[in-house]
Amino acid sequence: MTGPEFAEEVLDDLEVLRARDPRGLLPAVAGSGAQVRETAQLTQEAGLGRVTDGGRPRGLVIVARREGAVAASVLRALLGPASPVTVDVVPGPDLPVWTGPSDVVVVATRTGAGRYAVTPAYEAARRGVAPVGIGAEGAPLQAACSAARAPYVPLPRSRVRHTTLWSLLTPMLVLATELGLLPRGVTDPEAIAAALDEVAGECGPAQESFVNPAKTLALELLGALPIIAAEGPLAGAAADRVVDQMATLAGLPVSGFRLPDQRVAACAVLSGPLAPRDADDFFRDRADDNGRRLRLLTIRDTDAVDDGAGEREPRSAAEAMQEVLRSAAAHTVPVSALAEHGDPERFARLPRLARQLAVADFAAVYLALALDNERARRG
Repeated sequence: MTGPEFAEEVLDDLEVLRARDPRGLLPAVAGSGAQVRETAQLTQEAGLGRVTDGGRPRGLVIVARREGAVAASVLRALLGPASPVTVDVVPGPDLPVWTGPSDVVVVATRTGAGRYAVTPAYEAARRGVAPVGIGAEGAPLQAACSAARAPYVPLPRSRVRHTTLWSLLTPMLVLATELGLLPRGVTDPEAIAAALDEVAGECGPAQESFVNPAKTLALELLGALPIIAAEGPLAGAAADRVVDQMATLAGLPVSGFRLPDQRVAACAVLSGPLAPRDADDFFRDRADDNGRRLRLLTIRDTDAVDDGAGEREPRSAAEAMQEVLRSAAAHTVPVSALAEHGDPERFARLPRLARQLAVADFAAVYLALALDNERARRG
């Protein structure tokens, strides 16, 4: 395992980072704000009116995997339980049997190729369903949408794998806004892009580890076994992204718990057999510890709606988070708060989420580069 001291040297050496990043993951993550602006413009030019002019649909069926599925989960969480339309996320290639002309089908994929992208588009058109395609420029999915006279958002082929979340999410947000499902102020692309640009400045490779939130997080997770406590559905969607990025890029297994529903499970893990056994010696030198140690990563959403339903205790995600934090403190499990630096409350809800996702993406890439995973994959 790469030691934290050596890893910090790697993360603060721009030449080493560049050599270990043949795909250009760091520049791609740093360009997320530009992705939002460019994709918002491409979406406006795609002619969504061909779908939205028909009024509000019965439901949205989003065909997507990995990054696209996370984007769909973010949209569903933003709409919340009071949404006037249903939002179903399916992996494809098959559409739900009940999908019909009163629905809208969104096919979201970076490549726009393969049966999981093309088949749903043709099937939607055959059933008289309004499809919307998101994929690479000139991809087979674009041809399928063109044949159905359906809108298509053509993403530049320069998009880098594992860094296209905002290219897939932005058209969904614009579509939801045009359908009247979300207020324009909530989904303002410029506010989201500005938040992503700010994180890029704070977490870019030129910023040294001791002032760089993403490098700090990567170093904290280097020898850890992370578990995520996510406050509410929107934070839960962010947690899914963190889990996938950490596993895919850094090979690090991460467990996620959505609060309040999984509060009992999270507390059980924090107090279970993997918790530190030497609680009385919190300030000891951990350099001699064997194996990975639990670390709690919190993802907060202060705007999460409390459902107050049933007899579940606690009834709110915020109360459940406090209980999880108390359990971590009682068992000396260290805690990392995702993107809580500075003053996160000055951002609206979606830009706050953008900050969290951006810091996590940077951290996953830094962790992969510290472990030299990228060059190992290409070898």
